[in-house]
Amino acid sequence: MANQIIMVDTSILIDYFRKKDKSKTRLFDLSQKSDNLCISSITEFEIYTGAKDDQANFWKKMLSNFIVFPFDSDAALVAVEVQNKLKRRRKSIDKADLFIAATAIARDLYFDTLNHKHFEHIEDLKMTKSGSSN
Repeated sequence: MANQIIMVDTSILIDYFRKKDKSKTRLFDLSQKSDNLCISSITEFEIYTGAKDDQANFWKKMLSNFIVFPFDSDAALVAVEVQNKLKRRRKSIDKADLFIAATAIARDLYFDTLNHKHFEHIEDLKMTKSGSSN
């Protein structure tokens, strides 16, 4: 998995920020397994929206280490497809999570999160082994 690009969810970044011992975080574990961690531009939006003024420098420095994939036309079309599949199964998902997952699917990336329930009904999302709910 060293060369595989892994998209991480907002929950993984927030967990890293909050924990004193960074070596006990999923982000630390993932960084040991892969040199290619990325986020969606939606995750970037969520982080900066939730950050307080005194946290801005931490997040700016932190996020500069990640590849940031935009939510683009390809991801939008995937999001529509995923949402339609969920509707047929009478499931729903928060729009931000839908857009993050669609970005990963559109780019054929592995995905990891601490919020398994938010993403468990998305069939085409490739979860990392550490991020799977199985």
